[in-house]
Amino acid sequence: MGQHGLVAAMLLGSYLLGSVPFGLWIAKRLKGVDIRTLGSGNIGSTNVGRVCGPRAGAAVFCLDVLKGLLPPLVSASLHLGARWQVAAAMLAILGHNYSLWLGFRGGKGIATSFGALIGTTVRVVPPIAALFLLELVTLRYVSLGSVLSALALPFCIAWLYPGDNYRLAFGVVACVMAVYKHRSNVGRIRAGTEPRVRLPWDKKQ
Repeated sequence: MGQHGLVAAMLLGSYLLGSVPFGLWIAKRLKGVDIRTLGSGNIGSTNVGRVCGPRAGAAVFCLDVLKGLLPPLVSASLHLGARWQVAAAMLAILGHNYSLWLGFRGGKGIATSFGALIGTTVRVVPPIAALFLLELVTLRYVSLGSVLSALALPFCIAWLYPGDNYRLAFGVVACVMAVYKHRSNVGRIRAGTEPRVRLPWDKKQ
């Protein structure tokens, strides 16, 4: 297989891996339910955790992170350039958000994006994670923390990877997709109907 064929196979594999709907499968396996019809209707770890329990949510989160992490790592192991590592990460996120197996529908891509960040722009992970956690322990909205982190992403990449246009483009596209995917959540936050998460130290109501 020549270089072009290797790149094409890697990119296709990245999208197909991203398309695997782990949240849907785990909810079906554990509870016999279609997670798309319950809670927020999202296949991601937050909704799975609410419907099926924290262990199921944690399993989905870890698997979705791996979907974003493995493609750029595989690309790097094949000695492909930074642009192909970024492209692989982006296609994994696209696969999750617009899954081939779900009629080009899917989740919101935050866990998969987190894995992609580890694989492509690991320096931005600490400030982005800190911003997300700060929002989570104060306002208790997973969605708002995700949106704020997405908005900060391009600026963090520009700061920590100066002059790297490939990574900056990745940050901008990932930001736009995350904000777009959370537009309904933003509407619910404004209306006061978005559910907040309960943290382990919160008192039971």
